[in-house]
Amino acid sequence: MKSSNSGLNRRDFLKVGGMSTLALTLGTTGLYSFSVASKGFAAKSSNLTSGFGGYGPLVKDPNGILDLPQGFTYKMLSRTGEKMPNGDLVPSMHDGMAAFKGANDTTILVRNHENSTNAEYPVNGKNPWSNGAAGGTTTLILGPDREIVDQYVSSSGTIRNCAGGSTTWGTWLTMEETRDMGHGFVFEVNPLDPENEMSRTPIRDMGYFSHEAGHVDPATGIWYLTEDGSPSFLYRFVPNDPSQKLGSLQKGGKLYAAAIDELPQASQLRTGQKFGVVWKELNPEIANQDARDKGCMQFSRLEGAYFSEGTFWFDDTSAGKKRLGRIYRYTPATNTLELFYESSDVNNLESPDNITITPWGDLWIAEDGDGINRIIGLTPEANVYTFAENTLNDSEFAGPTFSTDGSTFFVNMQTPGITFAIWGPFVLRSAARRREMNLATPPASLAPVVSDKLAAFAEEQGMSLLEAAALHRHGMPIL
Repeated sequence: MKSSNSGLNRRDFLKVGGMSTLALTLGTTGLYSFSVASKGFAAKSSNLTSGFGGYGPLVKDPNGILDLPQGFTYKMLSRTGEKMPNGDLVPSMHDGMAAFKGANDTTILVRNHENSTNAEYPVNGKNPWSNGAAGGTTTLILGPDREIVDQYVSSSGTIRNCAGGSTTWGTWLTMEETRDMGHGFVFEVNPLDPENEMSRTPIRDMGYFSHEAGHVDPATGIWYLTEDGSPSFLYRFVPNDPSQKLGSLQKGGKLYAAAIDELPQASQLRTGQKFGVVWKELNPEIANQDARDKGCMQFSRLEGAYFSEGTFWFDDTSAGKKRLGRIYRYTPATNTLELFYESSDVNNLESPDNITITPWGDLWIAEDGDGINRIIGLTPEANVYTFAENTLNDSEFAGPTFSTDGSTFFVNMQTPGITFAIWGPFVLRSAARRREMNLATPPASLAPVVSDKLAAFAEEQGMSLLEAAALHRHGMPIL
């Protein structure tokens, strides 16, 4: 298609046309099921991003540990009670986790341990924040062949380190899921600088409450935090220093909780509904009570948190009509909260906990329910599939995360405490699909049909197919 704007690049065109928010204003459903021909578009769709919905049935593990789809392999990297290179024993209660790229093709894993004060296998640190507290974090350094190069304690002296969140500058926020004995804070851990002073200094402005998980909006430096309590609240932390550099969070900030004037209870939300959010400033030392007093939105019991492509995802493990769990998404650009998915059948999803967005755009959910627990995938069309199943015991999965190149999936089985590396025929990384997962899409009957060339352009530019189609329709050349 010829265009009089052929001299514009993508960034200039976005500014001129105001198209950067286009996908945020459209309705939901219909990912990549484009069917209505639009002038200038070929009647084809890209194989890269069409019709994905899981990896097929699980294959029974002859060892009775972990069932996976055909073609996938797992390796047990680190188990409770094993000796680490320095002679310390691997602690118990593996939980939240993140992966970072290390030097010389290594992968750095930082892992929480949800121990309290008494544990057979405590986090045995040399420089604890609080004596007698058995929780903390360990760091694993993995070589290119997923072999352990090193493993050691990276923070200690904390309690019930359940989840947390990775920073954009290579550190990990470990969060205490408690308000007992003066604990209930967030600590920043540098996985390559174990037990330094920063790891022993609570970030008090991020609140004193039963923390679960959190993640940062890389565009603003704002953190979104969940609370594991009943009732619990959705929090936002706005740092005084939004530079997203080492030490910036220690400069403090302001804590807020989400409120929706029309709906004081999250249980009143219905799937697909969107409501504007009011953020009410709190006293961080009495965060939970202050949120109650100010009429902030009450959830049943919040768990996992993950920020991706402009959207903050989080889940409520015991919400819904059947109390099987709900998945929410909050979009800062429009300041709207939406109930994306509610489970109505234990076969679909039960008790969602830690979450992550896959390299190709699905939401992966670790279950913490009764009986068999699984890793469940949730697609942009709100369909679910099973990727992994714990056949060893009824322990929860925790800490799902991908290596930075997307080739390896890491996850913990909390008890007896095992960290797995899983690899196989994962779908190719797809920036376009990740964008579609996090931005609304039009109904199939109203969406354009796109060519392979345009779909490839969208992927290269990190755009959704809808964004690329809209830009092309208005004269943006395919470079």
